[in-house]
Amino acid sequence: MAKKTNKTEENIQAVEVALGKTEQFIEDNQKIILIALGSIVFVILAYFGFQKFYITPKEKNAASQMFMAEKYFEMDSLNLALNGDGINPGFLRIISDYKLTKSANLAKYYAGVVYMEKGEYETAIDYLEDFGGNDQVIVPMALGAIGDCYIELGKTEKAVDNYLAAANNNKNEFTSPVFLQKAGWAYELLKDYNNAVVVYKKIKEEFPKSNEAREMDKYIARAEGYLKK
Repeated sequence: MAKKTNKTEENIQAVEVALGKTEQFIEDNQKIILIALGSIVFVILAYFGFQKFYITPKEKNAASQMFMAEKYFEMDSLNLALNGDGINPGFLRIISDYKLTKSANLAKYYAGVVYMEKGEYETAIDYLEDFGGNDQVIVPMALGAIGDCYIELGKTEKAVDNYLAAANNNKNEFTSPVFLQKAGWAYELLKDYNNAVVVYKKIKEEFPKSNEAREMDKYIARAEGYLKK
């Protein structure tokens, strides 16, 4: 019993020593600690102030400014969508004038698609790769569009990588089978029929209700036919 009591007393003394050292450290470095805490508080307040008084008003203005650019995009008036009409700004102006906003980020996606439609694939890739977000449809669409650009540039292996990334990003019945099918076609261009069969079968197994799944048997048969030659 005495041994247990001695051990407890030793533990208590060790804790008291540690607390004493901590108190001494705080006392010795009080000024530095207060400056550090003040800096942290300042950064937090500055961040929220920046969001409230700069980003939020700018975001609202950017969204209203981009309305006509999106309209022109829907009408396939690509040059007007990209460069504006002299009164309303296009996507490039939105990107330039409203940096850090969600609208400017979305404008990068639109600009990338416009440049792709215009056949300027390298520029399209730059804008599409600069686009970021977590939208369940637009993000995979952007990755898939990069794949399309690489196909046009003859960089089929890079196209496959982006198609697979698009298919695996926010997996769903709408975009995933589309890009898996494109990955299969790209594999066939590379004469990699084994992997073509793999992705075609994946569409049938994982997305059986998709439109693409209905045609997979013929693609599987075609790829397997090449394997037998």
